[in-house]
Amino acid sequence: MTRLISINNDCDGYQQLIDFYNEHKDKFFEDIPLELTYWFSANMCSALGGILDLLMNNLNDIKFDKISSGIERILLKNDFLSYYGFQSLYDDYHTTIRYMKLKPGDGKYFNHYIYQEVLSRNELPQMSQLVKEKMTEAIYEIFVNAQIHSESNFIYTCGQFYPNKNLIEFTITDTGIGFKRKINERFNSRLSSIQAIKWAIQDGKTTKTDMSGGLGLTLLKEFIEKNKGKMQIISDDGFYQYDTQGEQINTFSGSFPGTIVNLQFKTDDNSSYYLTQEINSSNIF
Repeated sequence: MTRLISINNDCDGYQQLIDFYNEHKDKFFEDIPLELTYWFSANMCSALGGILDLLMNNLNDIKFDKISSGIERILLKNDFLSYYGFQSLYDDYHTTIRYMKLKPGDGKYFNHYIYQEVLSRNELPQMSQLVKEKMTEAIYEIFVNAQIHSESNFIYTCGQFYPNKNLIEFTITDTGIGFKRKINERFNSRLSSIQAIKWAIQDGKTTKTDMSGGLGLTLLKEFIEKNKGKMQIISDDGFYQYDTQGEQINTFSGSFPGTIVNLQFKTDDNSSYYLTQEINSSNIF
């Protein structure tokens, strides 16, 4: 598949990315054409950037044959296309959260990026300083998991504010070995991708013997539940989603080469968020 059509934050969007990767993953020294048409959720640059790097590691050239004008404008504003020789555009409306390609050792920079570009956005519901700090720590743990467990060379992040949908989507991707392989190798087990994802998101779970672990998503899940947002995890051929409807799972045809964590926050939430140790709170958690 050289054309990605209407890429949204859903199973079909992730499946198209998986199909694109698997079609081209065994190519070397070739030109790989790519079209982005009709719609491309800008935060999905996180996953696409990881895939394109893997293909270019095989000394292939990525050729953007066609990009719909609206898609191109957004991907110039969030700096994604600047990694492929395009000139960036200034984001007049401040809806983008910059595409970043980070080394595993860039944790301190990532922490600052999360606080400044995601959790300090005015569109998010009101939250105390302490909540912002704890949320930053929780998202940072996703980065640390990719840093320590995935064996990925880079970690890719991107986000987007969708005013018409009252949503902020923020995505973190690594192109490492994935939950299933890491956990099964560590414990000599035979978990499926879905089972491995569910194991990994439990508090205290880790594949390292000398450190506490888990993705540290308890606070995020609680916030997402109250905010009526969404969390998605894609690893290998497994899809896991947590939202107000509870847990949803699915299995893809083919595997994603690593792990994607997507967080969705609702911006039409009029609540104010505080932790239990803070007083006069209207939404305590």
